[in-house]
Amino acid sequence: MNPDPAVEITCSQIGKRLAAFSAQRVEDGPQGRAAVAIILHEDSPGNTRVLIIERARRAGDPWSGDLAFPGGRLEPEDAGDQEAAERETREEIGVDLSAARLLGRLDDRAARVLPLTICAFVYAIDTVPALVLSDEVSSAYWISLADVIDSERQCQHRHYPAVDLLGSGHPPLWGVTYFFLYALLRDATDHPTGIQTMTAPPIDLGSRRELFVDSFLLDRLPG
Repeated sequence: MNPDPAVEITCSQIGKRLAAFSAQRVEDGPQGRAAVAIILHEDSPGNTRVLIIERARRAGDPWSGDLAFPGGRLEPEDAGDQEAAERETREEIGVDLSAARLLGRLDDRAARVLPLTICAFVYAIDTVPALVLSDEVSSAYWISLADVIDSERQCQHRHYPAVDLLGSGHPPLWGVTYFFLYALLRDATDHPTGIQTMTAPPIDLGSRRELFVDSFLLDRLPG
């Protein structure tokens, strides 16, 4: 990938914005909570990259094969949302975030199709660690935020806004992961407009009720 050199996004800028940002908290969903880690690395001045994983294809997993952030559900032993995000990151990709800089937290999202509350914590690291992928993760990629907002990469997936980051043979970035990146760019950088707003046309679901996650529809319905 060759990110646009005219687009400069720094971890320092994101950290300053998030330090002044008050994240909206949402109560637990019927199936509890999940937490994800948005891990950033500035590999050259102004070129900040984000770690994206490609989930392994697994029967019964509503996010099977999707691009995502490392994360998962809170477990009874977790002291809170942040601890869950860091534990899941260790388990899924072998990265210890205890020495990373916590830049802030984004607004929680209420995922109503799979009724979970999802929260996201933003970290910055100075050195790219070796990744040890669990069987839940098929691949991992460092993606420049300049590529995320590249207008030529914007597309649609199942009627929803998406970003074609990896090309043919790979899924686009969409859904809740897309929303969190959109929120990060909107709230913590000067480059929120290259990525589309979270809207989607209505879908005819027949007798089944329409379910919304934030301002866009998901077509994954409970059985």
